[in-house]
Amino acid sequence: MRNCDNDILQMVYDVILDRKRNPSEKSYTAALMHKGIDKILKKIGEEATEVVIAAKGGKREEIIYETSDLFFHLLVLLGYCDIPPEEIFAELRRRFGMSGIEEKNSRPASV
Repeated sequence: MRNCDNDILQMVYDVILDRKRNPSEKSYTAALMHKGIDKILKKIGEEATEVVIAAKGGKREEIIYETSDLFFHLLVLLGYCDIPPEEIFAELRRRFGMSGIEEKNSRPASV
């Protein structure tokens, strides 16, 4: 990923953190944060389903729009959990060039 590609994700994440620290009644993000993890997870599930439906429909614009919604809600989750996007980018860099089987085997055993 080129640096400018993840800059927008970082910029959106920074706004999400600002809404978390300085909530406003007019902020959708602040409302999600206030409603908590269950509401955020519900939105991620809804958005993921909408991506699937858009992809099944095959309309490029809808896929882009719905994927953007999903990315946004994933960033809200990361902000809620205080996980900066850079940690996700680092994990993707770690996995790059590794087979899926090799990557799965490199994970610590589940408790």
